[in-house]
Amino acid sequence: MEMNYCVKCGAPLRLRYHEHEAKDIPWCASCGEFRYPFFNCAVSMIVMNEEKDKVYLIKQYGKDSYVLVAGYVNLGEDAEDAAVREVKEEMGLTVSTLHFNRSRYYPRTNTLMLNYTVTVKEHEPSPNWEIDSWKCFSIPEARASIRPGSLAQSFLNGYFDGEYSFT
Repeated sequence: MEMNYCVKCGAPLRLRYHEHEAKDIPWCASCGEFRYPFFNCAVSMIVMNEEKDKVYLIKQYGKDSYVLVAGYVNLGEDAEDAAVREVKEEMGLTVSTLHFNRSRYYPRTNTLMLNYTVTVKEHEPSPNWEIDSWKCFSIPEARASIRPGSLAQSFLNGYFDGEYSFT
């Protein structure tokens, strides 16, 4: 998402060379300052049982395909705390362990997505209103069932393959 106006004074921004950056940066002539872009930050989680042989996937927002549990990071919240909170809020599950995997910028929503693998104590989820349905899959079933071509699929397969391929 391109910034066209200064967030401080509202003046038009123009790109200007910055000697310590790899590209031109938006500059406010009125304030005399560079303005760096803003974006959303969210987390997505590969939710697994403690044995790490099952993956919980969800369907939501009326779509008929499975994705990872995900949500936005709240203002002032650490990403790791957001990951734990989202799994608890959406699935009613308590995170036992948390491991950061990879990040990826998602331009459609101007969001930096931070992906984690979490383990939860084995029990039945109690999903909230955001979840249409869920299912616990074996790893091969999860790979076959996750939304094709999605960022969720890239994170899931990247975690299990040890190599990330973003298209």
